[in-house]
Amino acid sequence: MAEAELQQLIKRLHSTLKTNSSTNDSMRLLSRAKVCLLRLNALVPTPDTPETFLKLARETLELGALIQIRIGGGAAFTTYFEQLQPFYALPPQILPRENSNMSKITGLCLLVKLTGEDYSGFHTLLESLEVAAAQARERGEGGKGLEDDPYIQYAIRVEQAMMEGSYDRVWGETKSSKLPSEEFAIFSQLLQQTIRKEIGDCSEKSYQSIPISNAKNLFFLESEGEVVEYAKSRGWILNSKDGRIYFPNYEGENADDFAERDLVMASGQVIENTLGYARELETIV
Repeated sequence: MAEAELQQLIKRLHSTLKTNSSTNDSMRLLSRAKVCLLRLNALVPTPDTPETFLKLARETLELGALIQIRIGGGAAFTTYFEQLQPFYALPPQILPRENSNMSKITGLCLLVKLTGEDYSGFHTLLESLEVAAAQARERGEGGKGLEDDPYIQYAIRVEQAMMEGSYDRVWGETKSSKLPSEEFAIFSQLLQQTIRKEIGDCSEKSYQSIPISNAKNLFFLESEGEVVEYAKSRGWILNSKDGRIYFPNYEGENADDFAERDLVMASGQVIENTLGYARELETIV
């Protein structure tokens, strides 16, 4: 009874993902599916759990994780990812990898950590994946390695570009043609927010001020009005007389010795060398 009900609920959950049904409908279905798993004693795998129940449980939790990504529930997604780990740790002889979204969900988890600036967590997870892949090779298990996994490699490329400060490459990766699946498009805005914050942090430490007109491209904003709002949210000082944003946290040379000519050159150089790609932003996102 519970197994048949769970199978029907899983079909309906797949439908909600395809049709982008309401959040309330999805959450109700997920709650009912989890109750079925509890009745089947399959929410957590045990040595006595039948393979059929293991597959149903994994599929249910993976659907829950993907639904949370769609509705922006990063914390809930992480919970689902953690619940999936005992299933992902099972050898393929017990729980076959076919029809699993393990790679996709793991790649999404890497991006959740990256956009949340949890760089330590990102590398810890990546290292655990490398260890698991090496152990699988030693056991002679088939399957793709990390270097051939499009979901994992996408997250790795984004992280490497961010660490190198190559934000043009980051935005290039947000193009639809580069995304390994539609779920990854959801991170475009989050990546934009993360990059904007990092550029802001670097700018206020490196420059005393920049022109408001240049800040529009620098911080990926659509109007000078948005520049003003963003500057206020960061606690920066706007001077309408000279049309500049001043950074209170500037850590460079003494403000009295920082010549206007150097300010113009510095801000111009940041725009030209670091963020020339900003002109293409609208076509990317």
